[in-house]
Amino acid sequence: MAKLINIGFGNVVNSRKIVAVVSPDAAPVKRMIQSIKGTRSLIDATQGRKTKAVIVTSDDYLVLSALQPETIARRFAEANNYEEKEEEHE
Repeated sequence: MAKLINIGFGNVVNSRKIVAVVSPDAAPVKRMIQSIKGTRSLIDATQGRKTKAVIVTSDDYLVLSALQPETIARRFAEANNYEEKEEEHE
């Protein structure tokens, strides 16, 4: 079952598709964003705010978020812990 992670402003991402959550400040990440800008592979979920995290998915999408990478990582971990507890009770 897909577990959705809130990445800010009512936007969600399938947690099973997340490969990495990285800071947008690193030069390689900036190059990745520039190389796919204007394509359907770049999803801007910042609602016009500053990009603080870039989510890389297994489907080769980049999702821009205004939340800190640590916040997204914590939500990801919480979702996985919840999922593991659900499996234990079955």
